[in-house]
Amino acid sequence: MTVSPRTRDIHHVDIGTARLIVAPGGAAAALPETGIGSTERRLDGDDKVTGRAAYAGEEMPPGTLHGVLVTSPVAKGRIVAIGTDAALAADGVVRVIVPDDMPALAAPSVPPVAQSFVPMSDTSIRYEGQPVAIVLAETLEQAEHGAALVDLRIEAETPTVFETAETVTPRTEGNGYILGALDPARGDAEAAMRDAAATVDAVYVAPTRHHNMMEPSATLAEWRGGALHMHDSTQWTYGVRYALSGLLSMEPGDIHVRCPFTGGGFGAKGYVWPHQILAPLAARLAGRPVKIALSRAQCYTGSGYQPVVRSRVALGADADGRLTAIRHDTENVTSTADDYVEFGNAGTRSLYPAPNLSLTTRIRRADVGTPTAMRAPHEGPGMFALESAMDELSYALDMDPLALRLANYAETDPANGKPFSSNRLRDAYAEGARRFGWDARPRRVRARREGPRLIGSGMASAIMSTFRFPASARVCLTRDGAIRVEAGAQEIGTGTRTIFPQIAAERLGIAADGIEMVLGRTDLPETGGTFGSSSTISVGSAVADAADALRARIEGLADGTLPPREAWPALLRENGTGELVGEGGFSLPGDAPFDAHGGAGEHSMHTWGAVFVEMAVDEALGLARMRRCVACYSAGRILNPVTARSQMIGGIIWGYGRAMLEKSAMDPRSARYLSKNLSGVHLPVNADIPQEIDVSFIEEHDPHASAIGVRGIGELGEVGVAAAIANAVYHATGRRVRDLPITFGDLVG
Repeated sequence: MTVSPRTRDIHHVDIGTARLIVAPGGAAAALPETGIGSTERRLDGDDKVTGRAAYAGEEMPPGTLHGVLVTSPVAKGRIVAIGTDAALAADGVVRVIVPDDMPALAAPSVPPVAQSFVPMSDTSIRYEGQPVAIVLAETLEQAEHGAALVDLRIEAETPTVFETAETVTPRTEGNGYILGALDPARGDAEAAMRDAAATVDAVYVAPTRHHNMMEPSATLAEWRGGALHMHDSTQWTYGVRYALSGLLSMEPGDIHVRCPFTGGGFGAKGYVWPHQILAPLAARLAGRPVKIALSRAQCYTGSGYQPVVRSRVALGADADGRLTAIRHDTENVTSTADDYVEFGNAGTRSLYPAPNLSLTTRIRRADVGTPTAMRAPHEGPGMFALESAMDELSYALDMDPLALRLANYAETDPANGKPFSSNRLRDAYAEGARRFGWDARPRRVRARREGPRLIGSGMASAIMSTFRFPASARVCLTRDGAIRVEAGAQEIGTGTRTIFPQIAAERLGIAADGIEMVLGRTDLPETGGTFGSSSTISVGSAVADAADALRARIEGLADGTLPPREAWPALLRENGTGELVGEGGFSLPGDAPFDAHGGAGEHSMHTWGAVFVEMAVDEALGLARMRRCVACYSAGRILNPVTARSQMIGGIIWGYGRAMLEKSAMDPRSARYLSKNLSGVHLPVNADIPQEIDVSFIEEHDPHASAIGVRGIGELGEVGVAAAIANAVYHATGRRVRDLPITFGDLVG
């Protein structure tokens, strides 16, 4: 690609060595028929569509009691009394548990416990929806009826919300939510801004949103002697074990957690929330198994949310478009108990170089529940701000938006000077622009019209930190020749039950079909949680290592050669071996327990993308529609083009929701969400999303991020979409939207 930074058009030339992976359809690199890189169908698909896949809410051991949480209707106050007589008199109600019944717990470790305050440990009310009692009954309907009869008397106080809270610096001591420096800086950003040829200084707001996963959180707890057995809808089986081990002062080995399938999480099930703590306590008090399944409304207050993030972004550039100064100040809402930090400037740290930089991260403590990670935390809301500001700067400079980004391309990480483990963003820009037809875009705003609709095109960069965890796995060859892959990781709908067998298949030189995948139990090899787009990197590398170990053992039995798969059962019988096992692992530099963006090693690690969007706006109706989206990504090796493309399309739709529809509105007087169900929350539906979503990947292999050349993609697809949409709306109408979601009032003429 050749670019004249201050000319109108981007002129595409051949991208040379950048080969593409596109599926299904479109020009693509040649794909293998099996193993890594093949378009393997979802191996878990049949179980899910036929109902054979069992989820936590479906578990029902004999004698199970249904537990329903009674929650506070106010956001701040003190419990004066809890009347239980009417509930206890209701049919089927076995017990009503109140704070006085609860045992003392050890101090929570945050994370894996999501918040340091455990409800029902005292009489204080800290947020609306906080559990204050548990009704146990023989049926769910009886428990719900009993919960409605519990008489709460609460002395209420006026709550604080984001808009009325003070902006403060997060507590760093003992805060498990600090993932980096709060206020990195270099040079003198304010002085450089004064001397800049062009500047932008504006405030952008990404609102509070909720995960709304298909399967609400559910936990079943059962005591067998001194051992606790749990069926849990979670993204981290081992995290549940460690959290409860600490709280209950138990040996980790006495806590058994099972989660073979999770019906979506997006971050809401990553840590341990009150219902996961209260269920085993209730089961111990009742002497029977207890299942607590959150209602849809309780998911809004019981398992976190993405907090509102307010960003002030100021950019300064010279006459050629090179950034001379970047300032990005962010603040997010959090609870009074915990300083959850959403690093809204995370992407700003590593995307564009500038000699002068000032970043700050602040919070506002309010009478709300503790937030949590939600698909594309940090970069998701923050990149809306940065990439909107970059678009504004391009117009201030009279410069093509893509040309501006190319003029500020980072060859090494601006945050620390480290080389990138791999970065093909330049190729992604070029290919995305070519596929979209960016060079045909008229420069002037409001320049293109089709009937009553104004048509605009916008683009944005995408960046997402790479997260990695230590992991272990096991690959087994049974006497009858079957292959079984085992890992404690969770399956949350992203395709791990297909990807891990593909990895093992490639290493063993066999087809993936027929390989059994066993996941989601704490009696399996330990892994980290399924979040941060980390599973394929971490667990996938461990599976590859285990498969290599198994292959070496097979070759050892066969005098150093690998016989055909059909000969493996006879080989085991001849050697008197019942089962052959390969153990494998993935570790981080210095045996670190966690690594974000390569901080533990010598290379900076991120995923990258370029998003191009076409919007049609009818000003008379105040209506906007996304007509096309083209996105090209640099994300390491792509193991399965079909599942990868599906992930990215899901992320793009998720980003559309951020831009156009989603906001969990709160009544500032009561600190209550105005709607806690899907009837009052706008989410994307088929009518909102165009058929034409063009996703492609630059063929790439990252030798530093993982043993199999991959980085994570699950969250990358969301990043940049909201900014690209808002930028396209500006190009169509001349109206700059800085407060999401884009509404009727932002569009109507």
